[in-house]
Amino acid sequence: MISLSLEAQDVVVLRFHQPYGPDDEAAYLDALEHLARIEQPYVLLAIFGGGPHLSQAGEKGQALWFKRTRAQMEARCRACAMVRPGASDVSAQVFRRLWSFPFFASPSEAEARAFLTAYRPSLGSPKANS
Repeated sequence: MISLSLEAQDVVVLRFHQPYGPDDEAAYLDALEHLARIEQPYVLLAIFGGGPHLSQAGEKGQALWFKRTRAQMEARCRACAMVRPGASDVSAQVFRRLWSFPFFASPSEAEARAFLTAYRPSLGSPKANS
């Protein structure tokens, strides 16, 4: 199941979790497109339940999305935290090469949310404009 929602003005939450379904990959790629169209500054909390991997076509679609939307994402996203089983600083390094905004990875949603607090535009966080 895929969901994309806005919490507290500037926390965008992307969830990919159970129950998994046959349309999840297409819904995930669609959620990425919606994410790139957000016009206000935000932080991104991406929560992945450790489910199925993307197909080769899905991986290609995601890679093309990364390339096509890099400017929009870097202009609006102040930070991203990814939650998934087994996530670590090592797994975050891949994403840090893709994006210029701060990126954090952890198996803990609480840790991820705490990280994002320092970058939330609505809180006037000093890091939010850096």
